[in-house]
Amino acid sequence: MDKQKQKVLVALLSVISNTVLVILKLITGFAIGSISVLSEAAHSSMDLIASLIALIAVRISGKRPDAEHPFGHAKVEDISALAEALLIFVAAIWIVIEAIRKLINPQPLETVGWGIVVMAFSVVANITISQLLFTVGKKTDSPALIADAWHLRTDVYTSAGVVAGLALIWAGHIIWPGSNLNWLDPVAAIMVALLILRAALHLSIDAIKDLIDTRPPLHEVAWLSGYFQSWYPKVRSIHRVRLRKSGASRFIDLHVVVDPSMTVTDSHAIAEKMEAEIKEKLEGADITVHIEPCDGNCKKACVAGCLMSEAERKAFQLSAAKK
Repeated sequence: MDKQKQKVLVALLSVISNTVLVILKLITGFAIGSISVLSEAAHSSMDLIASLIALIAVRISGKRPDAEHPFGHAKVEDISALAEALLIFVAAIWIVIEAIRKLINPQPLETVGWGIVVMAFSVVANITISQLLFTVGKKTDSPALIADAWHLRTDVYTSAGVVAGLALIWAGHIIWPGSNLNWLDPVAAIMVALLILRAALHLSIDAIKDLIDTRPPLHEVAWLSGYFQSWYPKVRSIHRVRLRKSGASRFIDLHVVVDPSMTVTDSHAIAEKMEAEIKEKLEGADITVHIEPCDGNCKKACVAGCLMSEAERKAFQLSAAKK
């Protein structure tokens, strides 16, 4: 199965999983009167919308470049990730408002055990689906799937918090009959909201970085730096290197300086080999190589990317000046 089909399949699986969880949590939350369970239903509703956005995004991002979108559609995934982060913010604010209302006007919970069972099921389901999303998302470098995975992973943590709150209330009713621990329910909901806000902040930052063309991860930049060094002495300088990330795609522009006596055919062969080797390491990379002759007129940018030692460069400049 190719990567695009994998992305669509797991995104669809996330939609189905979230649909089931929303229905279960809504029924249980209203049945037992738990604001923390209902807050989790709201969270899962946001997850469902996010999963639908991710599904649409991965389908669109897989389209080939066209006349209207010559650089492809990969940024749709970054837009999707940002939209998902904003949805998490909305869910967190709603949870806080409802939890405060519940603290002001507390109501007893009924059949707490059902709430524990449903939320525990939610934890298991979301651990499974989120891990699958993380695996495929990282393998395919899909911001949309990774954002969706974080949605579900925060659901794991928050559902576990709700289970803990409900379990304490249930245990309190058994050990201390007549005790009022119902305040734990909205408190757990507020803790849920704080965790959700933290996840939303990180998702927003990552999505915005890609949308404003921030450079790719440092390990990719470090690999490229070492790779460029390996081209000496065939190549004398590699400079004006520009890298940007768009969804799972990388766009790389660079200027390559070669011996001025090198034929067009040979210099073109160098450019083609560079493109092929970089694409082998950074799958999905779109590379533009600009070939320049090394004429001894070393500009600042060229010197910054020079692969020769300072002594070799000065000797070459002196030789070029005499010609």
